[in-house]
Amino acid sequence: MFWLCGAITSLLLSHGAALLPPCDSEIYCTGELLKQVQMAKLFDDNKAFVDMKLIVAPENVSDAFIKLTQSFPNGTVPPSDLKLFVNKHFANSGKEFEPWSPPDWHDKPKLLSKISDPKFRSWAEALHNLWKSLGRKINNDVRDNPQLYSIIYCPYPGIVPGGRFTEFYYWDSYWVLNGLILSEMIETARGMIQNFLHMVERYGFVPNGGRIYYERRSQPPFLPLMVESYYEATKDTEFLKKALPLLEDEYRFWMENRSIVVEVNNVKHVMNRYFVQVGEPRPESYTHDAELAEGLPAEAQEKLWTELKAGAESGWDFSSRWYINNLNQNSGVFKDTKTSSIVPVELNALICCNERVLATFHRILGNEKMALAYDSAVASRLKAIESVLWDANKGAWFDYNLLSMTRNTAFYPTNLSPLWARCYSQPEMGQQALQYLRGSGGLDYPNGVPTSLNQSGQQWDMPNVWPPLQHMLIEGLSQLDSMEGKDLAFDLAQKWIQTNWLAYEKYDAMFEKYDVSGDGKPGGGGEYEVQLGFGWTNGVALQLLDQYGDKLSSGGCVLGCGLLIGVIYPIVNCIFYYALF
Repeated sequence: MFWLCGAITSLLLSHGAALLPPCDSEIYCTGELLKQVQMAKLFDDNKAFVDMKLIVAPENVSDAFIKLTQSFPNGTVPPSDLKLFVNKHFANSGKEFEPWSPPDWHDKPKLLSKISDPKFRSWAEALHNLWKSLGRKINNDVRDNPQLYSIIYCPYPGIVPGGRFTEFYYWDSYWVLNGLILSEMIETARGMIQNFLHMVERYGFVPNGGRIYYERRSQPPFLPLMVESYYEATKDTEFLKKALPLLEDEYRFWMENRSIVVEVNNVKHVMNRYFVQVGEPRPESYTHDAELAEGLPAEAQEKLWTELKAGAESGWDFSSRWYINNLNQNSGVFKDTKTSSIVPVELNALICCNERVLATFHRILGNEKMALAYDSAVASRLKAIESVLWDANKGAWFDYNLLSMTRNTAFYPTNLSPLWARCYSQPEMGQQALQYLRGSGGLDYPNGVPTSLNQSGQQWDMPNVWPPLQHMLIEGLSQLDSMEGKDLAFDLAQKWIQTNWLAYEKYDAMFEKYDVSGDGKPGGGGEYEVQLGFGWTNGVALQLLDQYGDKLSSGGCVLGCGLLIGVIYPIVNCIFYYALF
């Protein structure tokens, strides 16, 4: 096994998790009933159907549907009859939850006292209150009768994103969890991590989200960083000891199932990519996927559907970032999505970060042998990232196109994600990346850094701005050993907080994404309407308010705030001092 080294090989293989077979539900994942209901467009959102609860056993529903199809030519049931069938055999979603309010919520976390601006402080209090409305507890009937539900049973209650997303989502939860810790809701945060560890125990990885139709794909693996956040807040060594074997199981999943060897300058590097081999439409977006593939040969349809699922696994569903046309160039249209043929910067930066965290955990627990093995994995990862993704002339990291064996030099905030992960070897790379950002065009907008500069109509492109990308960029810049980087980080934090706050003032709501050009305007595009809630938006806002709350201003000091606070204010104070004396 080329990817493993030394002690990791023997010790990881000694406690591997058994993988369950993928979802084969003929109600929620595949089959004629799913196809006919979704293609009849009985619901405005395909997700509505696959989230409904069965009233009777699935085999009874399947038998009843087969009998129904026999009454119509070619077995195609008219929409009106389909609607009657669904109403008879399914109940609306929501039956899987019971009322729950986080018991560790209290009204005055210390975070609030760190925020100087009274308007922002009042807003942060409202964000803190939102955790109660986003809390969900799955009822015991799901545990006892899982065949009647699409939701995956989680033993602990937790916080969901909001809107149409009423179940857990993997990478969203990292920012939610950090927000919960700042809200001093440690018990809730711990329960969410325990749910994810339970998922690894069950599947060998954490699914994309908490529904069985997500069982075949994951999302960016943030679980080790969640455990790190929890450990830093609690110093709970016993929890760490129980979690670590499962974190290694997940790491092994990504290295065995989501890795590829890339050869550059006659040197082979093991890197990671998003890769889901399921050649059917996504159940929650069935109509969308089926219509997109119309007219293609069967083999090409299946290939497209696997690529769409890989795009969903990336969390960037969807983006022109994943397009590769017939000439193997990074351009095209939605049908040119080829996610698995791209080595993404942020995934490899994140796994580099995970490897470093796993080394740290082993040292905390006294296992220096395994710590050194993960140190070696980090060293190999650094070489791979620098060899394959780093462009010294442009001063940034770029996704690698496996078909053309070239880097995609288009702008995405993820081009700077190694700054956030601290996964680069030379300090000057950080300064080069800062200058790259200044010249990229990504800083030319009043309300954040756009997801790309391409207006494709996809939601992970211009003009949308997404909370996790803003936070990773700001945190990466703030970690640079230069005032220029730290000042730019603050400027971006001020812009982002101002954008969120203006939208909250206008709509009394937090959104999953925002428009890069309109003050307080929610984002748009993609497969569904912009969603309210919103878990990771709240978490990012609370983190930035915690980090910069003594300096952020609702008065709109958006451009050059870092310079104003770091340079001009001291000069003015000095002049004022000498004028007095």
